[in-house]
Amino acid sequence: MSTEIQELQQEDKPDKIIPKLIQDEMKTAYVTYAMSVIVGRALPDVRDGLKPVHRRILYAMNDMGMTYNKPSKKCARIVGEVLGKYHPHGDTAVYDSLVRMAQGFSLRYPLVHGQGNFGSIDGDNAAAMRYTEAKLQKIASEMLQDIEKDTVDFRDNFDASLKEPTVLPSKLPNLLINGSSGIAVGMATNIPPHNLGEVCDATVAILENPEIETSELHKLVPGPDFPTGAEVYVGSELAHGYEIGRGRVIMKSVVDVQDKKLIVSEIPYQVNKSDLIIQIADLVKDKKVLGIRNINDESDRDGIRIVIDLKNDADGQVVLNQLYKYSRLRTSFSLNMLALVDNQPKLLGLKDFLIQHILHRREVVKRRTAYDLKKAEARLHVLDGLLVALVNIDAIIPAIRNSKTVDDAKAHLMQNYTLSEIQAKAILEMRLQKLASLEQEKVKNEHAELTTVAEGLREILASPEKIDAIIKDETVEIKEKYSRERRSRIIIGGSDELDIEDLIEETNQVVTITHGGYMKRLPLDTYRTQNRGGKGVIATGMKDEDFVEKVYICSTHAYLLVFTDGGQLHWLKVYKIPEGSRQAKGRHFANLLELKEGENISAIVPVRNFEEGYLFMATKNGTVKKTDLALFSRPRKGGIRAIDIEEGNSLVGVRYTTGDQEIILASKNGRASRFRETDVRPMGRTARGVRGMRLEEGDSVISLLAADDAKEILTITEKGYGKRTNISEYRLCNRGSKGVTNIKTTEKNGPAVVARVVDGSEDLMVMSKHGIAIRVACANVSKIGRATQGVRVMRMKESDIVAAAAIIGAEEEAEEEDVELPREITAELLEEAYRMDKEFNEGLNQNGK
Repeated sequence: MSTEIQELQQEDKPDKIIPKLIQDEMKTAYVTYAMSVIVGRALPDVRDGLKPVHRRILYAMNDMGMTYNKPSKKCARIVGEVLGKYHPHGDTAVYDSLVRMAQGFSLRYPLVHGQGNFGSIDGDNAAAMRYTEAKLQKIASEMLQDIEKDTVDFRDNFDASLKEPTVLPSKLPNLLINGSSGIAVGMATNIPPHNLGEVCDATVAILENPEIETSELHKLVPGPDFPTGAEVYVGSELAHGYEIGRGRVIMKSVVDVQDKKLIVSEIPYQVNKSDLIIQIADLVKDKKVLGIRNINDESDRDGIRIVIDLKNDADGQVVLNQLYKYSRLRTSFSLNMLALVDNQPKLLGLKDFLIQHILHRREVVKRRTAYDLKKAEARLHVLDGLLVALVNIDAIIPAIRNSKTVDDAKAHLMQNYTLSEIQAKAILEMRLQKLASLEQEKVKNEHAELTTVAEGLREILASPEKIDAIIKDETVEIKEKYSRERRSRIIIGGSDELDIEDLIEETNQVVTITHGGYMKRLPLDTYRTQNRGGKGVIATGMKDEDFVEKVYICSTHAYLLVFTDGGQLHWLKVYKIPEGSRQAKGRHFANLLELKEGENISAIVPVRNFEEGYLFMATKNGTVKKTDLALFSRPRKGGIRAIDIEEGNSLVGVRYTTGDQEIILASKNGRASRFRETDVRPMGRTARGVRGMRLEEGDSVISLLAADDAKEILTITEKGYGKRTNISEYRLCNRGSKGVTNIKTTEKNGPAVVARVVDGSEDLMVMSKHGIAIRVACANVSKIGRATQGVRVMRMKESDIVAAAAIIGAEEEAEEEDVELPREITAELLEEAYRMDKEFNEGLNQNGK
């Protein structure tokens, strides 16, 4: 190797190598990259509410003279200007940003006026930039006003050949009125648009009272104002969001419920209309939403109009509720009000945003005033020189005429009349017409006026109160020029669930649930009273292999606390359950409740309020739990956890209690355990509970009852047998005991299916797996001892067994519909008819005819 090469290699080696761990270098490099994305791309500046690309577009268009009162120019020309001078990135990013600023459904107050196809709310893309034209909106000029007066800082562009503003003067509180969204590295922002007039009122309120509370500002700015309108439900979450910067509002479409039609006229912000229609069609196809016959999009340039045709038997309110629940007709907007403050990302509340805007405007007004004062003082300096020249004009003119050069004349003026070079130059450039007396008067008047103006500008700079007064006047002016009525209707403190309770007559209803998960309600008088041993009437139509599992009697205005076997709680109003005929199979509860896969309803507790009392729960394996009712007053979407259920167990019963009652657990094998409720301490919602009854192998709890010595326990077995037994015969046991005999279960009567507390005056409704129902008076079911098999309550056909039973109060007894005969005669006739029918069928089988 030559000596020269060795010397060159030696020169290239650093004097000192600094060792560094690669993970430390990666951390430093990643933080640098992350901050460049945060500051240079993703987050808006709190002062003008713009990201760099939007700011460069507006500045370039203003520099090109594309103001609101000038003709539009091709968007390709704008994009080229921005790319070539300020934004060295892809043209698609610039054009997409330009397009969004022109879309009335994206920005509440568009900053760009577009001419041509700029996309649609259906998600259609804008036409290519070579086909579209644009110019600034008039409101955008308020953001750029006074930028030439040194009101903001400028910096070098990417190649240091030009200067670009770091922020716009922005008279508008743009970040609040137009909102912003963006995803940076490790953080994101999502700021909703607001009404300009309301934000201006809040700005003035802060200027008048800097100590004003956010709650007072919330009254002036009740909530977001979205460009697509819709209803906005605001409450504590939004109030909290305005305090700390994180919150949520619910947006719901405006839907007119007409005769067998739902007409959607406004949809939530950022919802794609075409995708929304496809989603509704998919819900109908998947049978999550029933009752819709057809969907038509009749939208035009005048607004949105989606017409949903309903089937003849559909309830418009119920269908609308289902659409609100499963489709994007109802959605939420999560506030994450993050913005750059001094190039640092900060989470800001409503007051913080307005204060930052005011601070920015104070700086702009100061710099603008200082600029105007500097210009005024410069002009006054010239006018002072002109006045000196006019006073000494007879001596100055010969001196200038006798000077050999301009420099000699300038030097003479500066030396003999104590003038500056600028003043001397102005005198030399003065036209002879200024010597006229009228022109001399104009110079004197201009000097006097400018002196007054300069004095006023100095007073403004010396007085923060006057600066705030200017900001206030400009804010009021902005409101008067650009404020419009609100598009989104604010519902303060309202629920986002449709409440039609006042339109529903309060009646007692029979709510049935089948094994397959179909739910319906019918008026109680649909079922006529029969005597025990009757065959019953068809209570519900079902698919093959489905059967009725549960029956509940409750008011249409009651709240239903719906518990699943997995321990989840859901909230439902009775009137929201679709009403059907006796033969109808009902509607699947998946359309009414948001259940997890594999969950089934195990108990329903009707309640009016959540002010006092407890919910007492029992599971299949004998576990019990008591929880304060108030803890269940605010279920969330998808339900809340009511009890912790281990694998292999399930919730079988829930009762409302006062806290000092006695509890009875009845089991499948005919056992019953009675114990005090006070033996179970109150627990939290997610607790698993304690042992309530000790069960033998193969046994399980079937019913949870409240003890009352004045009443009886009515027990029904699988093969249609039942009996009544005085509760006083059941001795008090300790919690966790095996209990005593409740009913003797044999092959004849089968295992116990259900146990209920009665006083003998009620009616009993029993349903079989095949959907046959019978309603009999409890008094006609024999009252006998605990260790007995019971009597036949419902005659069962082969392969049919009892599936469910419910107790109906005596005051709810239905009138006879089909015959006007005494109850005893009706029972005899039915018994005889059943016997004759059975004998006739047996004869047919024997004869083969």
